[in-house]
Amino acid sequence: MKPAPRKIAVMGAGSWGTTFAKVLADSGTEANTEVMVWARRDEVAVEINTRHTNSRYLRETKLPGNITSSSSIADTLEGAELVVLAVPAQSLREQLRSFKEFLEPQAVLMSLMKGLERDTDARMSEVIAAEIEIPADRIAVLSGPNLAMEIARKQPTASVVACSELETATWIASLCSTEYFRPYTNTDVIGVEIGGIAKNVIALAVGICDGLGMGDNTKSSIITRGLAETTRLALALGGSYETLAGLAGLGDLVATCSSALSRNNTAGRLLGQGLYLDEVNDRMSQTAEGIKSGRAVLDLATRHNVEVPITESVVMVLEGTLSVENMGARLLGRQLKSEGELK
Repeated sequence: MKPAPRKIAVMGAGSWGTTFAKVLADSGTEANTEVMVWARRDEVAVEINTRHTNSRYLRETKLPGNITSSSSIADTLEGAELVVLAVPAQSLREQLRSFKEFLEPQAVLMSLMKGLERDTDARMSEVIAAEIEIPADRIAVLSGPNLAMEIARKQPTASVVACSELETATWIASLCSTEYFRPYTNTDVIGVEIGGIAKNVIALAVGICDGLGMGDNTKSSIITRGLAETTRLALALGGSYETLAGLAGLGDLVATCSSALSRNNTAGRLLGQGLYLDEVNDRMSQTAEGIKSGRAVLDLATRHNVEVPITESVVMVLEGTLSVENMGARLLGRQLKSEGELK
């Protein structure tokens, strides 16, 4: 396995990017690995460098001393052997074009993003491959139950690093293993990404149920059947059933659907309480990726002849063709079938 890198770049200073930088720094302290975070705004970089905080996203959480920050793309990427991508999913392609000329020739790129690109329906690893034109063994993804604030507070969690080349996944896992963050490895990039993408839309559905005042039976049913449709989609694309039964599937789905820290659950709850989509977006300080990616997930499933009734209903709500009050009736009125059917 390759030795620890001299430098890791984290491109994005939002809640998850900053938190994962903290994980990397906590893991790499003994190896003297520098972790540098790229921040779009100068004032964020200054705060990280001087106060060792990112108060907008992580309040007063103290960041390790081996984290630095810069608003310069060139400075952040210079010498970085691992580049962690933590920008909004819908801006990834554009951002990669600005990153490309500054990447080290053999750098490994890893996505933290859980979204599909609208219009192309491409997964983030596919966008990276298209824009940077590097082999699959240098593209990785990380997913799992990753509520940033809990991890920033060092509350224990596990996650999955996936890459087509197991050695690469193992190397990255060694760089982010701490006493509170346990990374597992996997070569099923498709399954890991689809689990992280589709659960955002299911979490919107659960949040809508919360907002409507529905009980735990309803929410449990949505979560379980949401996992079933996510699994159908992943299998149709070439993913593994075992992946969806693990941390990147079931684990992430439960965390995102049940936590008040979940942006998608929060957005769904506001919709269920009667707010219009524009009002929900105005209230959210961070992106609820299910709102952005819902249509892309539905289009991808339709193209592969996969039934995703919960996703379809959520997209209809988002697009104004179905009221939140009628969503439950639409789902319950579907044709009866065996629970075990995967089609």
